[in-house]
Amino acid sequence: MEYRQLGRSGLRVSLHTLGTMSFGGEGHFATVGQTKLDEARRLVDVAVDHGVNLIDTSNVYSTGRSEEIVGEVLKDRSSQILVGTKVRFAMGKGPNEGGLSRFHIIEQCEASLGRLQRQHIDLYFLHEWDGQTPIEETMEALDTLVRQGKVRYIGCSNFSGWHIMKALAAADRHAWQRFCCQQIHYTIEAREAEHELMPIALDQDVGIQVWSPLAGGLLSGKFRRNAPPPQLSRHLAGWGEPPIRDEDRLYRIIEALVKVGEAHGVSAAQVALAWLAGRPAVASIIVGARSEAQLRDNLAAASLALTAEERKSLDDVSLRPLPYPYWHQNQSAGDRLGAADLALHAPHLLNRKPRR
Repeated sequence: MEYRQLGRSGLRVSLHTLGTMSFGGEGHFATVGQTKLDEARRLVDVAVDHGVNLIDTSNVYSTGRSEEIVGEVLKDRSSQILVGTKVRFAMGKGPNEGGLSRFHIIEQCEASLGRLQRQHIDLYFLHEWDGQTPIEETMEALDTLVRQGKVRYIGCSNFSGWHIMKALAAADRHAWQRFCCQQIHYTIEAREAEHELMPIALDQDVGIQVWSPLAGGLLSGKFRRNAPPPQLSRHLAGWGEPPIRDEDRLYRIIEALVKVGEAHGVSAAQVALAWLAGRPAVASIIVGARSEAQLRDNLAAASLALTAEERKSLDDVSLRPLPYPYWHQNQSAGDRLGAADLALHAPHLLNRKPRR
């Protein structure tokens, strides 16, 4: 297993993180999976045996049940196994049981610590933006938790570029803790994060942790053009994430992944994960699984090396036209682009036709 630095922090995390959204499998999250305690224990054993040192959960997953299972599984294990969890979504029907207020953040941190049976949370994420709470209140609450020793590092998830920069500006202005990580959706099919979030990761040292790297299984190779979908699919159960707006493009990407996978004798899922591992600023990729066999296949991607030609073929089939202002920058500022800019622009510059 490869270990990578997490943003500007000194923390080293495994290339693959074990995702636990299926742990508990209650309510809405039953469509993702229904992993109970004994099976969860086995999946954690397999992940740790493969070198995984970070487990990801959230207070909202099965309304705390996922955290409870993680806490039970990790009880009496090494403190070197890191845990990340999140706060933002409603945990009840009361007016203050959701959002990113100081009240909710501190209350839910205490609740998560109890469910996890831990003295501290290694990575504490804001799970989603809250546009109605002043960002200063949110960042000060996180800073307080770090200074109290209840949280080690902080991050955000599903923020837009300006949201991240606003939060970082508030932290810098008051000498509060900064985000070291952003947890984002990013796949070879969904490359929107390259527009702002990846350049910010490089420019501000806010490392990337990827959630749903196989698009909820769509990029596993099990979904094929003109073939019935697999029976155990969250998409058939109405999960709805991520949205697919161009089905023909999706299948072209899947076919390219399958072709590269066949050349290496591995699954399309491994190719999709290996492509992500080679993208700028990606520190860790969250892999979840319904079964041990699925988890082992995903974790095997850590040792898959793609050639430059294979990467270019995957880039070519998945690139989308640049929206404004990026197409203008690509045409007019190519001689003055920095490293953060090139995270987005480099493949487009290679494919750009000369202007007449």
